[in-house]
Amino acid sequence: MTCNVAFIGLGVMGYPMAGYISKAGHNVTVFNRTASKADKWLTEYNGLKADTPAKAAAGADYIFTCVGNDNDLREVTFGETGIFKTIKKGAIYIDNTTASATIAREIYDYSKEKGFGFLDAPVSGGQAGAENGTLTVMIGGDQENYDKAKDVINCYAKKMKLLGKAGNGQLAKMVNQICIGGLVQGLSEAINFGMNAGLNMEDVIEVISKGAAQSWQMENRYKTMIDDKFEFGFAVDWMRKDLKIALEEAKKNNSLLPVTEIVDQYYGEVQKLGGSRWDTSSLIKRLRK
Repeated sequence: MTCNVAFIGLGVMGYPMAGYISKAGHNVTVFNRTASKADKWLTEYNGLKADTPAKAAAGADYIFTCVGNDNDLREVTFGETGIFKTIKKGAIYIDNTTASATIAREIYDYSKEKGFGFLDAPVSGGQAGAENGTLTVMIGGDQENYDKAKDVINCYAKKMKLLGKAGNGQLAKMVNQICIGGLVQGLSEAINFGMNAGLNMEDVIEVISKGAAQSWQMENRYKTMIDDKFEFGFAVDWMRKDLKIALEEAKKNNSLLPVTEIVDQYYGEVQKLGGSRWDTSSLIKRLRK
């Protein structure tokens, strides 16, 4: 069934995600803060653009946002030209931003008051996952809204699951980022160790990636880590933003995250090396000073 969809935020993730929804045959209206990005999107996909989030959301059955952080999210939702100015009763709002569980719960409460549905639905899989339409989507909210929205979300997903109440999608994304931080540091140390030991690390990874050490980072990042190439992918700035959210939540639920705290500091060192926009696999750079 063809639906009217609004998509707010055409960054490296949102741009192809909105494209997959359009390619599935839905009527998509996009908004991006930098209007030229929306213009470029329209040269590649069928759809319309709006000059405010509110105008994009007017009349939409499903509204997606994929923006930077809590402040950006608050601006495009509760702001003067935000989607909540025009969202219709019965619409479903899906937020793909990696944000705090606190703002997810706040939006959920507001949605109940105003008569629309809400799902917090952060994604994992990076730029490649977005471009290939193979993202993992961690979702919080009500079953009824999930059942209505899942076919549209599935346009850009490989795996999605409702994980409980509002905010749980964001909490699951924190779990995801905690896992990634430790994995990338371990992989960085291993590759650096192997190279210093004189091993052909491409051959080594070919073997060990089929055993217990296997990870997404190993299989998708080992070559560029060996070749010292990091001008792509999920930026260090974004990872630090995500880890900050996780570390703040850990204080609230009394979780100890000692490795995550150290890895966050290591990413700070990468930023000082000029790597703010490097891929997260650039942790290995601080071992090669």
